[in-house]
Amino acid sequence: MMFRTDRVTLCRWTKKMWESLKSHARALKSEALAVYLAAKDPRTPWYVKALVFFVVAHTFSPIDLIPDFIPILGYLDDLLITPGGLWLAIRLIPPEVLAEARVNAAGCGVERSVRVAGAAIIFFIWIVVFVFIGWLILFSSKAV
Repeated sequence: MMFRTDRVTLCRWTKKMWESLKSHARALKSEALAVYLAAKDPRTPWYVKALVFFVVAHTFSPIDLIPDFIPILGYLDDLLITPGGLWLAIRLIPPEVLAEARVNAAGCGVERSVRVAGAAIIFFIWIVVFVFIGWLILFSSKAV
């Protein structure tokens, strides 16, 4: 009888944890959208705009920088780039601009152009990596 109670408690705890994780993920996406909207404001410095463009493009891209099926590394980019980039961008964006952007983010969704731009950036990075690997293989075989 004790085992059944422990299983039920574990299931409830797991369900609460899963709901909490989903809630945090939604909040992170909302914050990324607010940062994106703040970057479009003319009062935001150019270097913050560049950082935000990369972070938001990575966050909303349907293609990962490092594919998730690669053990550990696949999720590492998602765990480091998005929260770390957002943390830095939030610190660099002027507070009044960020406050306005958070209000605006509550009423809109992610633009399709952001998703396309994110996918294009990740695709371009993969092309550069493959060309570089091909170049290394080509020139290392000529040296031998």
